[in-house]
Order: sequence, then C-alpha cells, then structure tokens
Amino acid sequence: MSCMKHLFRLAHVGALVGALCLSSCGEGWRGSSEADLSEFGTFVYAIDTLQMERALTDILSKDTSHFAADKAVRQRYTDVESFGLAPLWFTRKGLAPEADELLACLRREAPRCGLDTAAFFVPQIARDLFVVHKLAFDSLGININELLPRLDYNLSRAYVRYATGQRYGFMRPAKVFNNLDLKTQGDGYARLFDEQVKEPDYDASMRQLLSADRMSFIHSAVPDTPLFKTLQSRLNAATDTDEKRKIAVNLERARWQMKRPDENSLVLVNLPSQQLWAIARDSFLNMRVCYGSRLTKTPLLHSAISTIDVNPDWIIPQSIVKNEIARHGGDSSYFARHRYYIAERSSGARLNPRGVSVEMLESGRLRVGQSGGIGNSLGRIVFRFPNDFAVYLHDTNNRSAFTNERRSLSHGCVRVEKPFDLACFLMPDADEWTIDRLRISIDKTPTTERGRNYLAEHADSERPLRLMRQQGVSPRMPVYIIYYTAYPNPISGEVELWPDVYGYDKVIARELGAFLMN
Repeated sequence: MSCMKHLFRLAHVGALVGALCLSSCGEGWRGSSEADLSEFGTFVYAIDTLQMERALTDILSKDTSHFAADKAVRQRYTDVESFGLAPLWFTRKGLAPEADELLACLRREAPRCGLDTAAFFVPQIARDLFVVHKLAFDSLGININELLPRLDYNLSRAYVRYATGQRYGFMRPAKVFNNLDLKTQGDGYARLFDEQVKEPDYDASMRQLLSADRMSFIHSAVPDTPLFKTLQSRLNAATDTDEKRKIAVNLERARWQMKRPDENSLVLVNLPSQQLWAIARDSFLNMRVCYGSRLTKTPLLHSAISTIDVNPDWIIPQSIVKNEIARHGGDSSYFARHRYYIAERSSGARLNPRGVSVEMLESGRLRVGQSGGIGNSLGRIVFRFPNDFAVYLHDTNNRSAFTNERRSLSHGCVRVEKPFDLACFLMPDADEWTIDRLRISIDKTPTTERGRNYLAEHADSERPLRLMRQQGVSPRMPVYIIYYTAYPNPISGEVELWPDVYGYDKVIARELGAFLMN
C-alpha cells in the first residue's frame, strides 16, 4: 500500500540503520538529533519503515468491522490524499502523553457508564503501552515495527468509538425499533419509535482526534443530563449483576440525543412502570395506566396535549373493524348492545346494521363508531395530542383493568386511572363552575350550589348532560410516552426497576453487543 509511505517515512542513517521519522498533527519532520528519539532508546534504530508499512497494511486488511466509528478511522489511515497526516499517538520524540491519558480515561469511565473496556481495546492498548514504557521489545519477543502501528490504530479506534458512542449512543434506535414488528394490517413494519434522535457525528470526533486538544473532547463525552447522572449513580452503587446490566441498558437510552422530559410542567407515561405522572411547579398527580398489548404496542413519542374531549364518540379504527367487528355484519343486536353505529364515509349517512354485510364492513367505505357517554370504550374523557398514530390518553369503561398486575391490553392508546383528576390538572386556572360543568357532564356529583341547582332542574333530561363537550388546554401540556425499565421516580428521585414488558431491553442488549458490560 503505497499511501502508507506518507505515514511512515524513514530517514536512513547510513546504509543499514534508520531513525524514526514521523510528524505530529501534520507537522513534517525537519530533522532531529538522537536526543529527540531517546524515549525509544536503542530500539529507534530497529525501526524499519517498510516493516511498519506492511504491518499496518495487514492490520487494515484484517479489520472488517462494520461499526461506523471504525470505518471513519480506517478511512483516515488509508486516505492519505484527504488527510495527509502522520501517526497520531507517537512522534519523532516518542509516545504522545495523551496515549496514557486515554487509557486511564477508558479504564475509569467506561465501566462507570455500563460499558465493557474490551470494546475499546483496553487490554491490547495496555499491553502495548507497557512494552513501550518498559522498552521490553526484546525480552518479550515483540517487534517494534508491528507494535507501533497496532498501538496507534487501536488508540484512534478507541477514541472515536468512545467519544461518538457516549455522545449519541452505540445504536440507532429508530432504525432498530421501527424494523422490529410486522404490521398487523398491510405490509411493512409497525412504527414503534417516533422520537427524533440526532445522528452521530463521526466527522466531529475525527476532527477532535486530529486536534491538539483532543483529550478535552474525550473527557466531555459522558452525557451530563440529570437522568444519565442519576442512573450512573445507581449503577455504581449496585452489586447485583442483573441489576447492573439492566441499568446499563437504560444508560444507553439516556444517551440518545432527543427531546427529554425535563420541563417544569409535563405529563409522563413510562410504559414498563405502568404509571402516569403529571407534574407542575406546585402540584403532582400519579396514577396507573393500561397500554398497548405486545401485538399492538403503544409507540414511544412526545407531543403536547391540546384538547380535552368529554363524552366523545369513538370512531373505531379500521384495523379493529376488520379484526373484531366485521364478522358481526348484519347482526343488529350486536351493534345495539355495544351502541355502535355505521355511517358512510363519503356522506356521513347512517345505515341500518341489519343491511350491512361483512364485506361492506371490510371494504373501508363505511365508518363504525360508538356513541359517547356511559359504556363508551373511551370512557367519559379523552386527552388529545398531535401524533401520527391516532393514539391518546383516555378514560375507560373497564375500570377493573387497573387492578391487574399486568396492564398491557389496549390497541395502543393509554387508558388512565383518574381521568377527572388529570383533566383538573390540565385546567389549573379553571373556576369552580367550569369544574362542576365537567362533573355534571360525566355524571359526577357537583360541588357548587349552581351545579346542584342545574342538576335538579334537568333531573329528567336524557343523560349525559353535555355541559362541557371540549376544553382547550392552554398552554399545551407536554406529554411523553417513554420506555425505561430503570427510571428515577419523579417525586422521590430514587431509581425504580420494572419488568421489560415489550422485550426492548433484550433488543438493546443485542444491538450493543460487545459494548455492554458483562
């Protein structure tokens, strides 16, 4: 490989011996005395540029790693026309001091972040640095012309792997999770991960690797978010192997650069904990939730709650119509029992269920809905927020489900245990009459005199009494649906551990592979 001659040049001293002729960060060698080369002692005269070239060529030919970080480093060592630089970790005067600093950083910080030091070549780097510092080439039978290229390459790969992975994560979650489950209807895969995650910037890591202040970049690579620090503290206090591995997987989630639930006011749903937390500066609300089954998983996303719908009709998704309702075509008693109605999508005209066949229901030309009010599957209150999945938070007519130990049973929406309380949380400035209007609309007992009088005056009216149909949420309330099997309780701050209900921990562990601590 002729390009290697640009990286490892030899200044011949006489006919048989040579002195090391390298450059540091692009500074060409202008000649040096033996004193400049004293760190390698007499071994400097054993350096042979052709042997070093062959050794590096062999290293590169055997490196078939698919990691993008490794590919970026390989390009630097093969594409001299683009980079034109000498080895990065030793110069005409010997080893750069950053080599030992990088090794110390990797040994100390990688395990504290749930990472295996072997993934950053720490054992190999440590052995080679020992040989260099002790000048033990002859005693250990090691050829300096093979060691120096190997050490330089491993240090560079370790640097870029660590710096980029710590900043952006060691896997691409959207690519992985959105190619995990086949759609229940149609072709392709279900979209399970709807967060915008920043792509890793390998070019930035390479620029820093080539800079004079590269160690500042590596020391700042560990995320400094409160979530990462809290999980890291729990990891370093843990003694159980399974617990440490679980936390290490969740540290990977905390690396992904995406919008984080750190606002002063927010609604947070963590699926593994089966809990919702509503948090504001001066109030807090906690409740159980039900969420998507393993076949119809709730997607991970963030949005903002914009409206509260009271006693809404449920417009049933076509997938549910096909899978659960269509087979009852023509059975008017079935539709009556469930308070379902059928309407043409084009005109909105309602049809008599007796005259609607299975084929008509499966065609997609008709819409099936459930009238709002008592018995509606959405319950009495729905909390809507923009998203691409037609999912939302809502009440339910199946209140007993909240007593289940395992509550992954919905078609993807999140059912909340205390919908009235959540509605009040989202209307902090509402007056008593506004809250009573909501109570009356969902058949709760009013607390104001005005509300009691209204109820008495309309005692014979058809229920529900629709005093409130929709209420805007202003300002919109951030809502996050997340998936952490280890997460700090928003009130106590203590990290709590939960089962991996969707099996996502296993997916992350598989993707991290050698990077994940054992």
